[in-house]
Amino acid sequence: MDERVRRHAEILVETCGEVEQGDMVQIQAPTQAEDLVVALYEQLGEVGARPSLSWSVPEAGRAYALAMDEDDYVTKEHDLAAMEETDVTFLIGGGPNPFETSDVPPEKSQAGQRAHQPILEERLGTRWVITTHPSAAGAQQAEMSTPAYEEFVYDAMNKDWEEQREFQAQMVELLDPADEVRIVSGDTTEITMSVAGMDAVNDWGSANMPAGEVFTSPVPDSVEGEVLFDKPLMRQGNEIEGAYLEFEDGEVVDFSAEKNEDVLGGILDTDDGARRLGELGIGMNRDIDRFTYNMLFDEKMGDTVHLAVGAAVHEAVPEDAEFNDSAVHTDMIVDMSEESFIEIDGEVVQRNGTFVFEGGFEGEAQDAVEQ
Repeated sequence: MDERVRRHAEILVETCGEVEQGDMVQIQAPTQAEDLVVALYEQLGEVGARPSLSWSVPEAGRAYALAMDEDDYVTKEHDLAAMEETDVTFLIGGGPNPFETSDVPPEKSQAGQRAHQPILEERLGTRWVITTHPSAAGAQQAEMSTPAYEEFVYDAMNKDWEEQREFQAQMVELLDPADEVRIVSGDTTEITMSVAGMDAVNDWGSANMPAGEVFTSPVPDSVEGEVLFDKPLMRQGNEIEGAYLEFEDGEVVDFSAEKNEDVLGGILDTDDGARRLGELGIGMNRDIDRFTYNMLFDEKMGDTVHLAVGAAVHEAVPEDAEFNDSAVHTDMIVDMSEESFIEIDGEVVQRNGTFVFEGGFEGEAQDAVEQ
């Protein structure tokens, strides 16, 4: 077996999942990730955990959704019961065809997500990890050879996470005590939000793998302005391009997309919380240096921020703060590499992708950017 796969499994069990003897572990994976599943089972056996495995078959999900009546979606109680007995959940991506469910009507996808919400909420109470096994389909989508894509994936994951934690801690120190964040990119994005009372979280390997971001949750009714997401995203088997959102009093009041606008509209119509922001994330993994159509990687890129409509992130919302609840959590990316800046309480902390604590940061505002 490729030693990089063994190392990946070791990181998942020891660093991300912190799996202990006797833990009940759920693994959900595509068949293409068989090597990683085998390596995981080996690691879990050494710890003395108790794993169970569910294979992900997108073709089966598509067939079910197309045959299903929208009004018949209900929570799968047996899945909920299993999750209630689970300590650690590993969700592995890397299936064969990311467009497999592209012809499922958006209203059915949203109905399915609403029915799944109790299971999602229960899963968020476990130690959960989302990761990807490099596959030929992933390489094709990223427009890379399979060996080059494998190297890219493992470089982003098999790294010194303690060093990454220290790097990101500098952004946490700036964001955690903040009251207001302003994001400007060119003449298409200017958005402000309050983060007062929210926590800034250092994602350095405790959940997603790869990790590499600092995130928080905005105060739900505080978001104002407009944002053009200049990186596409995959959702429900569809590619959404040129997504645009306009916010007033924290709520999306206008939206558009250059491609698959109906899918974006379906996401926003899932429930009341889907029209509010649940997350502000700042990408800081410098080993992710290209866009690959895999949000797990793309949202961690240096030189980007991502905003998620829908559910807030529990780790970022204290018990006495307002939590934005939704059945969806849809991340969308803004490229911050040019004519862009992040401002915290009136101070620019990132300009054109470079942080104030990095070399090459320009301390004075550029009129061409800020006007």
